[in-house]
Amino acid sequence: MGTENEDEFERELRQAFARRPAPPSLKRKLMERGVLKMKRAAPAERSFVPWQRLAASVAIAAVLAGGIEWHSLDQRRKEEAAREQVFLALRITSHALDQMNARLAAHHRGGQDSQY
Repeated sequence: MGTENEDEFERELRQAFARRPAPPSLKRKLMERGVLKMKRAAPAERSFVPWQRLAASVAIAAVLAGGIEWHSLDQRRKEEAAREQVFLALRITSHALDQMNARLAAHHRGGQDSQY
């Protein structure tokens, strides 16, 4: 019972999806409605394509060049900030060493006074 219904359904599907040739007047009707365009219009549209490609290439090149320049400037800013941090660390270290040397010198002088 179920197989008869399935067979009938499959037969209907095959008939529905069977390839049939288009009616001879279909192309003319579609062209009249404007669904199909004439092939003659394509070369006129294609004449703009090289210019559009050239403009797109120039735009892409400009964007890439700008990105590279921005990256370079950003890298220089980061390098400068790192350099400033290193100099600050060196000044702090130098100041700390000067203080330590002064304390050691004072301790050394104090120790020599107590020996005499």
